[in-house]
Amino acid sequence: MSSNRFTGKLIRLCPVDIEKDAPLQAKWNRNSEFMKLSDIGPSTLYPVGVIKGFMEHYMNEGLNFMIETLVDGKRIGSIGLWGINWVNSNAWVGIGIGEPEYWGKGFGTEAMQMILRCAFVDLNLHRVQLGVYEYNKRAIHSYEKCGFKLEGVEREFICKDDRRWDSYNMGILRSEWLAIQEI
Repeated sequence: MSSNRFTGKLIRLCPVDIEKDAPLQAKWNRNSEFMKLSDIGPSTLYPVGVIKGFMEHYMNEGLNFMIETLVDGKRIGSIGLWGINWVNSNAWVGIGIGEPEYWGKGFGTEAMQMILRCAFVDLNLHRVQLGVYEYNKRAIHSYEKCGFKLEGVEREFICKDDRRWDSYNMGILRSEWLAIQEI
């Protein structure tokens, strides 16, 4: 990993540029497979202006980054910490790789490792959690590689493709994260 905390071997975490990134988010939200993996609802064709409004609102709700490849500088997704509870030192993490050709190639895992370093080292958080759907095996594997543990199951929480699926709650503690670091 580079000496820059926000640059890895495959990607860098970049500040969000609403004008530049809202059209990307709008494009990704039109991809039904991406939406199936990241949201309980159906794909929604929000216009770019509405996406900009969402982004402006959520920019103040946490720590948000775009995921950009090092090879070609392409923005392929987003990641962020939100719902930060400073009293209890907890936060939620959310990630989405919007460009399908980058799925399953380690970009999301590296971004998650970088945001966890930020959470536990820079922000001194104690715990980070996330939610993921049972059918998103690729994401579950990535989260487990990063040290997340299954903490709970909401049985048959979601209905997709004419079937009921569980929703998993996963979390990682700073002590667990530290135990797998090569510091």
